[in-house]
Amino acid sequence: MIGVGKAKQYANVLDKPLSRGRQEVSLSAFAFLFSELVQYNQTQVDNIAELERRLEDAGYAVGARVLELLCHREKGNRRETRLLGILSFIHSTVWKVLFGKVVYLITFCIWKDNLYQKRYVADSLEKGTEHEDEYMISEKELLVNHMGAFNCGAFVAGIVRGVLDSAGFPAVVTAHFVPIEGQQRPRTTILIKFAEEVLRREARLG
Repeated sequence: MIGVGKAKQYANVLDKPLSRGRQEVSLSAFAFLFSELVQYNQTQVDNIAELERRLEDAGYAVGARVLELLCHREKGNRRETRLLGILSFIHSTVWKVLFGKVVYLITFCIWKDNLYQKRYVADSLEKGTEHEDEYMISEKELLVNHMGAFNCGAFVAGIVRGVLDSAGFPAVVTAHFVPIEGQQRPRTTILIKFAEEVLRREARLG
């Protein structure tokens, strides 16, 4: 009989299970879609700052959905409740799903018992900061920054902010170019500045 042995058909896409499925998206398809997003928003603004803000807002919506999906797929609907845990989740799980690799570098410093301590996750410690609420993700070749002369990393900053905010870690997240000596293209640093309430909660949890 026709149809015997075939995979179950779903009338509604919302009825389909959230399985892993294919993990890859055509780079050319993404480049086309992202280019259209940038070009559309360029027609709606008068300056670069406003364009970057709109890209960040678009990324925020993506980040909120990425968190929900990955918590279901990877963590059995459990979410991170500690600051280091959510940072590790972003630089490993989220980055790998979005960009096919673990982030090159994530660095941060904290104050503890009046002692300035440097800590890091990933390959190496790049640079500390004098502020306990600031953390940095540094990417040498951020995919979206191959598609424009301005900093399209604002879109990725929005994704990070969407993940953090939806997980209960409100923060201001911005993207910055950082020159690399001897190289023409700068790397992109995603600067995360957590809200004071996040640090107070982390201190209570010990």
